[in-house]
Amino acid sequence: MINFQYSRASDIAEAIGLLTAHPGAKLIAGGTNLIDLMKENVEQPSRLIDISRLPLRQIEETGQGGLRIGALVPNSDLAYHPLIEQRYPLLASAILAGASAQLRNMASVGGNLMQRTRCAYFYDTATPCNKRTPGSGCSAIDGLNRNHAILGTSASCIATNPSDMSVALAALDARVHIAGPSGERTMAVSDFHRLSGDTPHVDTNLEGSEIITAIELPPRGFAGNYSYLKIRDRLSYAFAIVSVAAALEFDGNAIREARLALGGVAHKPWRSVEAEAALRGQPATMDHFSRAADLLLHGARTYAHNGFKVELARRAIMRTLVQAANATPQSQAHKKIA
Repeated sequence: MINFQYSRASDIAEAIGLLTAHPGAKLIAGGTNLIDLMKENVEQPSRLIDISRLPLRQIEETGQGGLRIGALVPNSDLAYHPLIEQRYPLLASAILAGASAQLRNMASVGGNLMQRTRCAYFYDTATPCNKRTPGSGCSAIDGLNRNHAILGTSASCIATNPSDMSVALAALDARVHIAGPSGERTMAVSDFHRLSGDTPHVDTNLEGSEIITAIELPPRGFAGNYSYLKIRDRLSYAFAIVSVAAALEFDGNAIREARLALGGVAHKPWRSVEAEAALRGQPATMDHFSRAADLLLHGARTYAHNGFKVELARRAIMRTLVQAANATPQSQAHKKIA
């Protein structure tokens, strides 16, 4: 591990000032991803800025009926918070599907959003990787790419975003609160992460000296009809091959509102406005679910080892929609698919 300087920020303004003064610095809170990357020499920050003591651990109601979640709230605290369990169970379920209990106890909400891809080539500094060294090439495209992206890929990168929490946040239309040298701003979680394009080393639309301060959930939580289904190689402590967040709201027998987001298939949580629109006003039938799945997976591109993901994702989408429609969400305690 390289030598680095250490600073502890006492408030948000100081954290932003330190980031501005030290362009090679990285923020650290729980450290569940950054420390791993430093051990592998993937990340080599000149300075670590400890923000773990900042007052960003509140979960509070907004005046508009939603919830504001501080960026330093641990994942476990968020998943088990009564208001999250009652009003946003899709988010609780997605968080509990990720990592392990020990990691969830340490990992912060902001850190979860900022975690880097788990591509094996990204972690292996002996191989070319455009995310580590722009212009060096992507080893995954012609390599072992079973776990890699099938949607929104580019000639520069086919890595996937590893976050379960982000998939649920995208489906819920959550917003990210950001502070920086120019003041405060917000953006939709769906816009926070980027597709790889020609700049796969840039994972998010966060500027260099900005910091996530909170996540805001809208009033609509889809607490009645939802499900989060995660398909992986083993039943726990594994990243998604494909994951699906589905949320429905009914008006009688017709679907009034629908949300769908995929994980494990793209460089960011994947949503399709067309797929969601195709479900609105329709009964919850397999034909309509199949149509939505086709729209959500439109444009999928496969590589040597991940062609199976398209059909797997299609079946997972339909199964998750059935679970949501029947109000029988996938259990994260008993992971056998219901």
